[in-house]
Amino acid sequence: MNPRDKDFEKAVDAEEKRKLKARKEDRSVWFGLGMFGLVGWAVAIPTVLGVALGVWLDNRFESSRSWTLSFLGVGILVGCLNAWFWVSRESRHHDNHPEEKP
Repeated sequence: MNPRDKDFEKAVDAEEKRKLKARKEDRSVWFGLGMFGLVGWAVAIPTVLGVALGVWLDNRFESSRSWTLSFLGVGILVGCLNAWFWVSRESRHHDNHPEEKP
């Protein structure tokens, strides 16, 4: 058997074991609520800060554009990117099981 085939076989075997272990793990309701809260706050804080900055700019400078709406959009975008970062980080943390490394 080719050494590359053995490496591929080991990688597939490790992935299969990881997935089977993940199915057996029983995550608590608290983990789900914590993740839900993390995503909520990760989106809410930048959105509120964006709105606050927009309101301040609207009150400070006269303009035909609404800074509040503009920074609302920016805050939501930043918040969604922030939530994506935290969820992907948690997913990577969950996927890396040091005990399964060959």
